[in-house]
Amino acid sequence: MKQHAKRVIAFYLPQYHPFPENDRWWGAGFTEWRNVVKARPLFRGHYQPHLPADLGFYDLRVPEVRQQQAALAERYGLSGFCYYHYWFNGHRLMQRPVEEMLASGKPDFPFMLCWANENWTRAWDGGEQEVLIRQEYSEEDDRAHIRYLLDEVFRDPRYIRVDGKPVFAVYRSALFPDMRRTIEVWREEAAARGAELYLCRVESFNAAGREELAVGFDAAIEFQPFTPAMTDFWEHRPWRQKLMYHLRKLWGDRRKMRKADYDAYVAYSLSRPAPDYKLYPSVTPSWDNTARRKQRMFLFHNATPEKYGRWLREVLRRFKPYSAEENFVFINAWNEWAEGNHLEPDMKWGGEYLAATLRAIEEDER
Repeated sequence: MKQHAKRVIAFYLPQYHPFPENDRWWGAGFTEWRNVVKARPLFRGHYQPHLPADLGFYDLRVPEVRQQQAALAERYGLSGFCYYHYWFNGHRLMQRPVEEMLASGKPDFPFMLCWANENWTRAWDGGEQEVLIRQEYSEEDDRAHIRYLLDEVFRDPRYIRVDGKPVFAVYRSALFPDMRRTIEVWREEAAARGAELYLCRVESFNAAGREELAVGFDAAIEFQPFTPAMTDFWEHRPWRQKLMYHLRKLWGDRRKMRKADYDAYVAYSLSRPAPDYKLYPSVTPSWDNTARRKQRMFLFHNATPEKYGRWLREVLRRFKPYSAEENFVFINAWNEWAEGNHLEPDMKWGGEYLAATLRAIEEDER
């Protein structure tokens, strides 16, 4: 595949296939598509539901689907996927697509992992307090986890690296009781195998800044739209939006919906000063999790491929790689359909988001 001066990586959700835990928790045959198709517009001009076009309502157990996804991503300039990785004290969820990709060697497309280290709850149907499967941290588990990754995943020649070091991201490092010690253990285990690691923390839920890296991470990854910029943007939103939010609560609107203008947020995000530490930037095509949530949904209004393309072009223009291989820009996401957040073609826009991605990358390289 073509080598790019900057590697644009898309977060990838490996959920779209039935597995026993989902059958038990949500009903036989459940996949994310069940949430996607039930979504309905909540106001005039609200784009819902998001329905897939070219790839249809796919099943990730089918190798041809995974091959088609990689072919599309490569054709439109992406340099790899960042698969979410679900590990609960040795118990893995949604592992089949990645396991089959590792075993078969196909698709021949670069990838990395991001450990989504949160508890699983019933947030999708409003039961956030009911924990379905819990994260339990310990040094024993730290060692078992990194040994599995070193032996079964990081050796794959397609795995994304920096100077020969496999890149591994942690979604919510603030949840660890002692992140510094976990990183020490991981590096010890890697060194015992003659390897080194390139470890990244994902900046989300306000856990951001140079001090967050000091526990031993090599770099941070911005996670749009849940960044400090969004927190500040929401605090500084126009007074009319604040008024309507509080009026809805007074009127008894229990949804507690939050709606932000895509253009306004992008402008605000770009206005913030550059970080003084190693942070890989990101963009999002859109965001709308009303398909997943009965209340407290958050959405961008008026997102379009053209606006997304302008944002990506500007982020690429501003980003100066830290070295020849420390050159990542992330897109959130490739296929988060129930969050209205996808590059994959849909029935409204077709392949315009992918086309905007390629134009931005090619313009940056001219």
